[in-house]
Amino acid sequence: MAEPLLDVLARYRRAMLDLDADALAELYAPDGVHEFPFRFPRFPARYEGREAIRAGYRAAWSATPARPTEIEETAVHRSTDPEVLVVEQQVRGEIAGGHGEFTIAGLLVIRVRGGLIVHARDY
Repeated sequence: MAEPLLDVLARYRRAMLDLDADALAELYAPDGVHEFPFRFPRFPARYEGREAIRAGYRAAWSATPARPTEIEETAVHRSTDPEVLVVEQQVRGEIAGGHGEFTIAGLLVIRVRGGLIVHARDY
């Protein structure tokens, strides 16, 4: 697996844990796309472009009391396409105000070109 993909993944996770929409958006190409095939009601199916990703995550994170505290990688799958990384993970966190904890299993498929995410599917 190419090291640049793992570096992008590590920075992606750090941005998620920090709820840092700016750091997350800077990982994407200017015309990058982030899709949510399984989405929540009133949540967009995709963000198109770095600035839409920035604004979308900023709004989503400010609207939820969920705060991730850990992202556990359960598997990283190598692809025959050197730009693609498939990651199985569990996000653990807390609900602000002492309202409990959560664990969400997820699958992330990212395509990285030139050190930037050009496409992500977040299941």
